[in-house]
Amino acid sequence: MIIPTFNRAGFLGRAIASVLDQTFLCSELIIVDDGSTDDTQALLSNISPAAQIPIRVCRQENRGPAAARNVGIREARFAFVAFLDSDDHWHKRKLEKQYRSLVDQPQYWISNTREKWIRKGHHLNQKEKHIPRHGDIFDHCLQLCVVGMSTVMMKKELFDHVGLFDESLPCCEDYDLWLRVSCRYPFLLIDESLTIKEGGREDQVSFQYRRGMDRMRIDSLKKLLDADVLDLPRYRMALDAFKTKVTIFGKGCLKHGKTELGRSYLELIERYEDLAVTKYPILKECFDA
Repeated sequence: MIIPTFNRAGFLGRAIASVLDQTFLCSELIIVDDGSTDDTQALLSNISPAAQIPIRVCRQENRGPAAARNVGIREARFAFVAFLDSDDHWHKRKLEKQYRSLVDQPQYWISNTREKWIRKGHHLNQKEKHIPRHGDIFDHCLQLCVVGMSTVMMKKELFDHVGLFDESLPCCEDYDLWLRVSCRYPFLLIDESLTIKEGGREDQVSFQYRRGMDRMRIDSLKKLLDADVLDLPRYRMALDAFKTKVTIFGKGCLKHGKTELGRSYLELIERYEDLAVTKYPILKECFDA
């Protein structure tokens, strides 16, 4: 069980309490303090001694959520890992239901749950596109980040196959990972809102990097296309998503006077069509049509 945190002393206690209050206790709780300068250390020093499970605190200079989660993964000593962002919390039966489901269905290496979204103290209804799906979710993951980070439990061994979080990404590191996972593995959805997600605050990286998220997602798709891990159907799906996102971003740049940047992105479409034909000659007829 891994909680990364940075200056979230006001929320961290609730997150930890939701872990300790589970009907199925995890074997360890790893909290990665990513360079907090608030009261986080004092909070942790008061909580750890009284906990019913081992709590290990790792501290590092601020390096971002991807690096913090990677520290937790490397430190984890058991076969399954789960993640909880420090401003989110869980329903008390979350771990019980998810772990039992993964054990009973060993063909699945990763599971997620539905979420209840809270913004500024009010329940927020999800749009259809945000509702998570079960099984092969690669096409859904191409569109947007559809797997809530705090909903996930997975076999630690999975990281040996797909790699860790990309630490070069200050945001969208979850979108990047779910692409690498979903192109290889189906997801076991626990179709209940067992995770409560807090949002709508300016301290969240999704807010801080909201104007750069399109480029980060394009870069993740580009890396996936370059990685030589996709079969032909998935390659075509990824290429279509890449072209759509590049077109929207490139034309947006042109519209706002960023001509050089916009053209440089739009030129990627022809370049990746050429690469696609080299890789899969059958695709030539698609681009010539």
